[in-house]
Amino acid sequence: MSGNAPDASWPVAVVLVSGGLDSATCLAIARSEGFRCYALSFAYGQRHAAELRAAESVARTLGAAQHRVMNIDLAAFGGSALTDPRIDVPEQASGGIPVTYVPARNTVFLSLALAWAEVLGARDIFIGVNAVDYSGYPDCRPEFIAAFEQLANLATRAGVEGAERIRIRTPLIELSKAAIIRRGTALGVDYGATISCYKADATGRACGRCDSCRLRRDGFAAAQLPDPTHYQ
Repeated sequence: MSGNAPDASWPVAVVLVSGGLDSATCLAIARSEGFRCYALSFAYGQRHAAELRAAESVARTLGAAQHRVMNIDLAAFGGSALTDPRIDVPEQASGGIPVTYVPARNTVFLSLALAWAEVLGARDIFIGVNAVDYSGYPDCRPEFIAAFEQLANLATRAGVEGAERIRIRTPLIELSKAAIIRRGTALGVDYGATISCYKADATGRACGRCDSCRLRRDGFAAAQLPDPTHYQ
């Protein structure tokens, strides 16, 4: 779905785009709602950096007005299997918050998206968090999103002086993975160009064994759609 080129009269939104299935669907939804989308990705020290190439492809094919990759070093703190090669990515689901949780990641990402939104004059920030088929991350919950939205309207000039509230938009938060896939497919998302795997190789091929691969594979099965994932 490349769609029509963004029109200057469309309202502006910042969309967080990781290169994964959920964020691609989120971008497609934002475009379908008539937003001129500015896609923001992060090179944060993640081990599976192939997702950034996927993010670039997703932003281009789904018609983002601009795509930026911001460099931040969350790997400097460690504490996550996604940033520290000394911590193994688990292949079995575990109780509690898994080691693939990156400390404060969505808080940092949304804060930087908020800064760009202020500069662009955007009142809407889209993020593809999900609280149904997900890995138990605390920064994917509706309570976190509501709290951050309140912060955004207290801590910014746009929030204090603006005529409209700043909105953190989470169109996927209550959808199952199958429902997300069906919605994105209807909007023309090419899921073969996305990468969800926590252990993707340098070419972007998925391991097929990590929690993210399991959720993705089960989602396509439940949606009764072919899985276009490239596996190792």
